[in-house]
Amino acid sequence: MKAIVYERTGDPSVLELVDRPVPEPAAGEVLVRMAVSGVNPTDWKSRRSSAPDGWQIPGQDGAGVVEAVGEGVDPDLIGERVWIWEAAWQRPWGTSAEYTLVPVRQAVRLGDATFELGAALGIPFLTAHRCLTAGESMPGTLRAGALADHTVLVQGGAGAVGNAAIQLARWADATVIATVSSAEKAQLAAAAGASHVINYREQDVVEEARRIAPDGVHTIVEVAPAQNAATDVRLLRHGGAVCVYADGGGEEVTIPIRAQMVPNARWQFVLVYTEPKAAKAQGVKDVAAAASQGAIRVGADAGLPLHHYPLAETAAAHQAVEDSTVGKVLIVTSDA
Repeated sequence: MKAIVYERTGDPSVLELVDRPVPEPAAGEVLVRMAVSGVNPTDWKSRRSSAPDGWQIPGQDGAGVVEAVGEGVDPDLIGERVWIWEAAWQRPWGTSAEYTLVPVRQAVRLGDATFELGAALGIPFLTAHRCLTAGESMPGTLRAGALADHTVLVQGGAGAVGNAAIQLARWADATVIATVSSAEKAQLAAAAGASHVINYREQDVVEEARRIAPDGVHTIVEVAPAQNAATDVRLLRHGGAVCVYADGGGEEVTIPIRAQMVPNARWQFVLVYTEPKAAKAQGVKDVAAAASQGAIRVGADAGLPLHHYPLAETAAAHQAVEDSTVGKVLIVTSDA
């Protein structure tokens, strides 16, 4: 099989296209013939900073068809279209290859949804799910109506996680306010389903958001806490939560203690890889349900433009994500 590997850390030039034997699934594993691999910021950050133990195929997310199963796995899974999450987390078998191996629980039935959607679900949508369910005033599971009485502020509504948060929150019937930095990104956030969009370069976010939600917002999905903390503090309602999933704009954040103590506010930090197992399992279940119901989409008309690269151009795909290309970068691994 063809696979992309790297054996040392560095820029995209360390990625090599190589031939490898197709692996055999061990007990509890499935072999998936990959169709599409999704590229996330964590892929290039790992490539630059985490030295592999011998070799590493990058790519946490992807979609394809189950080709074989290991001992203890239902053989009826063979031939099933699936989406994959965390393929390369503490394992060498990522999704940037013609085949990959994952534990069976990390291959989720995709049904009739496109492989492109399947490859976009893992990190962005599971992160967004955690951000929408981690606080005391939030539901533990997402479904239609689960956030019907909630107002959610998505800081950075044109990013991949921001897009996922908008789509999941709207599926759950929340009122969604998204912030963006340009008119073009405003169109993307609106296409994703945001109820209201605020251009923070041209509008006062606090003033505009308070006009929409006079009592404040229940949840803030936060991409840049160092930059936005002062705004978040002024917008959070009693018992609300700021869910931080990235460190855009700085590695440290300053929070006024008394101003957040009085409303019993929560600042929740989110890393999808290490979230509690029960929360992860619920996220997988809910995201799969949203996909099967057609509630989440990808593509320009869903606010998430797609950028396709062949497997041999994985280095260019990584560079595109590293350069903050707006939309979803996908690697076409085969015609599965």
